[in-house]
Amino acid sequence: MTADDSFGRLDDDDYPAYTMGRAAEMLGTTPGFLRAIGEARLITPLRSEGGHRRYSRYQLRIAARARELVDQGTPVEAACRIVILEEQLEEAQRINAEYRRAAESPTPTPAS
Repeated sequence: MTADDSFGRLDDDDYPAYTMGRAAEMLGTTPGFLRAIGEARLITPLRSEGGHRRYSRYQLRIAARARELVDQGTPVEAACRIVILEEQLEEAQRINAEYRRAAESPTPTPAS
């Protein structure tokens, strides 16, 4: 990958651009918290060639939501499960909205 390719990926929400230390700093948490939510399978960071964890912006948003719940007193495992269920609900609602739009759109009549 060239430098130009790398710069283009910076806008990609799924590009693993952040090291564990930087991700923890951005979230105001510890690397241990990131490891804990990884062990709970909330997020799975990519690994660099050297084996270091790398996080995407999307993963950081998910981790931030889990941190909000933990800060409110929810145990880490429960917070992770809540975030997973929230994500599943959002996806189901998106799919339902697509089905509704398709059902409401007029169907073309065959030409005679």
